[in-house]
Amino acid sequence: MRKLNILIVEDGRSQREMLRDFLISEGHRVQEAENGEAAIKTVLDNSFDLILLDYKMPGMDGMDVLKEVKRINHEIDVVIITAYGTIETAVEAIKVGAIDYITKPVELDELLLLVDRVSERRGLIRENELLRQELGKRGVTAEKIIYKSDKMVELINMASRVAASRASVLIQGESGTGKELLARLIHQLSPRADKPIIVVNCGALQENLLESELFGHEKGAYTGAGARRIGRFEEADGGTLFLDEIGELSPAVQVKLLRFLQEREISRLGSNVSIPVDVRIISATNRDLEAEVKAGSFREDLFYRLKVVTMALPPLRERKEDLPALINHFLEQFARENGKPLRGVTAEARDLLLKYDYPGNVRELVNIMERAVVIARDDYITVSDLPFKGEAVAATDARKPAGSLRESLEELEKRLIGEAMDKAADNQTRAAELLGMSERMLRYKLKKYDLKN
Repeated sequence: MRKLNILIVEDGRSQREMLRDFLISEGHRVQEAENGEAAIKTVLDNSFDLILLDYKMPGMDGMDVLKEVKRINHEIDVVIITAYGTIETAVEAIKVGAIDYITKPVELDELLLLVDRVSERRGLIRENELLRQELGKRGVTAEKIIYKSDKMVELINMASRVAASRASVLIQGESGTGKELLARLIHQLSPRADKPIIVVNCGALQENLLESELFGHEKGAYTGAGARRIGRFEEADGGTLFLDEIGELSPAVQVKLLRFLQEREISRLGSNVSIPVDVRIISATNRDLEAEVKAGSFREDLFYRLKVVTMALPPLRERKEDLPALINHFLEQFARENGKPLRGVTAEARDLLLKYDYPGNVRELVNIMERAVVIARDDYITVSDLPFKGEAVAATDARKPAGSLRESLEELEKRLIGEAMDKAADNQTRAAELLGMSERMLRYKLKKYDLKN
């Protein structure tokens, strides 16, 4: 684990020294501040990865310090320490920018797990910064993946690791999440980047046409085949073939694709001659292929050949931290394309955009922002420029469980962990993935809440 620069802000001397000695024993570099004013001065004079911040202090309280820290350096992670663990306190702090909270008396095992999680996250962020620099050196700027959320940081880092191999990749995600964009990024980061990436939508063509599209055909192979045609596999030789909507493949095409993955050879329709091709397969689907395999509509052997590496793109509603950057990006893009000197989005319109669930994902956001830019009459996009006036947002809010804000965070967390364990059939690795936490943290939570598995 990466060792962190940590600031402890706590007015209680014994508590502060206990936390300091423990974290130093774990190898971290620690400084202390006994009140909010001292904390701000220390932050201005030093660089920190993490601040452990007491919520209730004389003078500047924890919330005031948190706001000022985020103004000085938004990238510092802040964890609130409080004996007043109400839902209102925690929600308010997290809205302002705290990443988590911990209650007094502090349990050192829980603190260590939390610090480890911050360390892991900051390591991913650093890897991501290096990746962005590498992309810039390669001139990979034409198609950007805009993101800030931890889920996307981890996914993009995984893409950089996967890219160097020749392993087949299966990208799963709802329509409009950007599966093709991710496939292109993997190709651009790979040793095949100077060769083509060929895109085929498997759901857009009839079976006989798709087979010809992929593998090519000889003259007279079927009615209308008046000349030899080179297929997409041969066009992608040395590069990448991206097969979108892979779940739409017919049984016959599945067999030919499996043969390629086993033999690295293809044959054109109407020919028995085998042609060796060097192609990396990236496929994508918004369907549950595992269920398709169980139903007998998708070959199990092909499924496992395609999913050597599986990458799941989260829907936009699960990565809302990315929304502000996406909104600004598309506003600038469409304002530039349409020659409109827009200055931004009004607070009311931005609030609606941030609350909306986007069932159509990023594709829907693109449509909303382009439309808003085109019809905007003022310097700012307003509520009247949006295709919804709050009705869709209200419907989204209505789907949220009544009274959830009155539950304690621990009760809510306990319920979510229980649901994740049920979905994962008590598999801790899978449950941790569903919850977005480490297995170590999950084991601690299971023990803390006395959840049997």
